[in-house]
Amino acid sequence: MEKKKVNKKNVPKIDLNKIQKNKKILILLIAIIAIIIFCIYKVIVFVKNPTDTFTVQQGKIYQEERAIGYIIREETIVKGSNYKNGMEQIKTEGERVAKGESIFRYYSSGEEKLTSKIKDLDAKIDEAISKETSLPLRDTKALEKQIENQIIELRKENNIQNISKTKKEISNNIVKKAKIAGEYSPAGSYLKKLIDERSKYENQLNEGAEYVKSPISGAVSYKVDGYEEVFTTDDFSKINAKFLEDLNLKTGQLVADSKESAKIINNFECYIACVLDSEQAMSAELDQTVKIRLSNHEEIEGTVKYIEKEDNKTVIIFKIDEQVQELVSYRKISFEIIWWSYGGKKIPNTAIEFETKGENQVAYITRTRNGYQDNILIKILKQNDKYSIVDNYTSEELKKLGYTSEEIKSRKTLTLYDEIFKNAT
Repeated sequence: MEKKKVNKKNVPKIDLNKIQKNKKILILLIAIIAIIIFCIYKVIVFVKNPTDTFTVQQGKIYQEERAIGYIIREETIVKGSNYKNGMEQIKTEGERVAKGESIFRYYSSGEEKLTSKIKDLDAKIDEAISKETSLPLRDTKALEKQIENQIIELRKENNIQNISKTKKEISNNIVKKAKIAGEYSPAGSYLKKLIDERSKYENQLNEGAEYVKSPISGAVSYKVDGYEEVFTTDDFSKINAKFLEDLNLKTGQLVADSKESAKIINNFECYIACVLDSEQAMSAELDQTVKIRLSNHEEIEGTVKYIEKEDNKTVIIFKIDEQVQELVSYRKISFEIIWWSYGGKKIPNTAIEFETKGENQVAYITRTRNGYQDNILIKILKQNDKYSIVDNYTSEELKKLGYTSEEIKSRKTLTLYDEIFKNAT
């Protein structure tokens, strides 16, 4: 049988370089897929447990407690006899007054009609003045300019107290202008008659009005709620949990301005009474100082001035001398008591473990650095529910705890920005 000749030209040539190249691409793809899978795994692990470590940093911890407080202050009610007529504030909210100074007045009978007549006369007087040529222009023009500026200010003003004050100033300047005109107007003239008529109505207005004066010096407030004689600073013994609860006051409710009376308050200091059930409250002492954080986020100092224990509760009254004016609008508030604060190396309580050394339980944490793990002894300086402020032991302290010279020499110390395991094993 005749053998067939193989034509070498028809045999496909194997490209070893191409195979090698494809092999490298395949390996690269496998590596990329492996990296992607690893990254996905890490993301899933991170989502489930965001981090297993904690960076040691300088920080502060607090022992805080939320509370409901009742404001007690030195306050004296000021009220006249014509309170049903309505009142006009002479002194603004928070303004300090001396003893015997007028703070508000009650309207007189028929005041609305008299005021309307005076207003009409003011318009006529203003028109008559503009036609007069014998008046001292410098004096009247200066007042006119002042009135114009005050009207411009009034349009821009949003504060009610400032609006009231500016309106009074405008009214006073109009009266001054009329008086100047009256002095220079000849007897029997039209302008003089208008001014005399205005003076007559003004006198009737003042004679019928009751001006109420301050019995003592202090700050004026129109925030009268009827509890001024219930909460007094001369006797705290009546204040207990039931007493406060029975008042049924709303927390954070603003005290409205009274239309009948005012009060003079001591705006240098006031007191906050509260009922607490915490361990810190039970162990509080007279004249102990704490920090008080108000709802406006201001932190002020408070001093314990009264303590009364009732079953599992404690009535405590704090004295404060900051933010007093800001609290005038309230009788019952929510606030926070910061019993203590402490600063230093801050770590989570979950990171702390203990080892037994003789009769002592010594705290330690586990640090991770460059792949190595070390147990580091720590001294707990202060602790709240979540965090601790810690420091390193001195050699002398470790010696007293029973550690040998070799153990002390080879010990590691905790420094800021160390990475430690958050959860003790």
